Amino acid sequence: MIELDFYGTLVAASLVLLLGRGLVARVGFLRSYNIPEPVAGGLVVAVLLLILRTFDIEVRFDTSLQTPLMLAFFATIGLSADLASLKKGGRIVGIFLLAVIGLLVVQNAMGIGLATLLGLDPLMGLLTGSITLAGGHGTGAAWGAVFSEKYGLASASELALASATFGLVLGGLIGGPVARLLIKRVQVPGCSPQQAPRLPKGFEQPNKERSITPFSFVETLALIAVSLLAGNLLNGLLHGTAFELPTFVCVLFVGVVLRNSLSALGLYQVFEREVSVLGNVSLSLFLAIALMSLKLWDLAALALPIFIILAVQALVMALFAIFVTFRVMGSNYDAAVLAAGHCGFGLGATPTAIANMQAVTQRYGPSQIAFLVVPMVGAFFIDIVNVIVIKLYLTLPFFAAV
Repeated sequence: MIELDFYGTLVAASLVLLLGRGLVARVGFLRSYNIPEPVAGGLVVAVLLLILRTFDIEVRFDTSLQTPLMLAFFATIGLSADLASLKKGGRIVGIFLLAVIGLLVVQNAMGIGLATLLGLDPLMGLLTGSITLAGGHGTGAAWGAVFSEKYGLASASELALASATFGLVLGGLIGGPVARLLIKRVQVPGCSPQQAPRLPKGFEQPNKERSITPFSFVETLALIAVSLLAGNLLNGLLHGTAFELPTFVCVLFVGVVLRNSLSALGLYQVFEREVSVLGNVSLSLFLAIALMSLKLWDLAALALPIFIILAVQALVMALFAIFVTFRVMGSNYDAAVLAAGHCGFGLGATPTAIANMQAVTQRYGPSQIAFLVVPMVGAFFIDIVNVIVIKLYLTLPFFAAV
């Protein structure tokens, strides 16, 4: 057993990012299909660790930094949210949310149908539906405990975590290829000689140079720290009430309030370029730690029927993004970037969605609409509507009989 402490894990995560960057730069396939750098590097390390485990060598990481990094990323999303801009995106946010709800319904129907067809408990189909795919590890673990305690489903938590892991991997892999396929059908926006080139905002093109000073860095770091502290306090106040929300939603909400309150009072203007730099650092390290810590042997332990369900779900996600998300969002470049993002959090998590879209926009150009819509829907709305959809499915007659 090899255990890496906090510092060792941070070094490993940094090396994973450098490895991923090198792989994407040198391997044409990864570059052509817009595979995010943290995904490329993290999966290589996860496979290497799986091989080492066959020789009875296991490496464990200190993942204590993973949650703070994720929360810091969502804080920067909130600090980047200008309410004046959000008003402009109200209609398109609503349309995208409807597409997201449609996928949740399809995922659960597909999971239940395949589970029944394969002779499994329908609850397993629900676990391999929107609970773990759109919901991720946190939602999966919560519902897994409910299914074990209330419905007596054996190994529900283990199945939920393995399914969420599968979704996280596939969500980071299929988004780029889907976007590449769709972009072939549209005209990528560019600048004519008469137009001044527009500087990318926020998280659209993370490798663009941005001017940073030590004092402005401390200011932005303070805003992120306040968002983390206040978000956790808000989460504690809401815990156990009808308004309880995941911690990352509370942190994001505080970031939105903080940014817009300071701006409205004329006290401070958030330095968006710097917020995006710190957000991208947090996102990259979070994904690197999450992916290099994957226990791929959990996936190998899945029974073949469950693996079949999850493979079909990945295919359904890709088809839904191509034939539904892309079309209802306008069948243009922004729609293609949104489709890549939908693959990310439709199978994995919002950070995976952002990484997918960054891989696309870094190559083809910025998409302000996509980076406005996906964080809003992925952070604010997905957990709420997912719970509603799941509870509606549980009212179906064959679940009542379980």
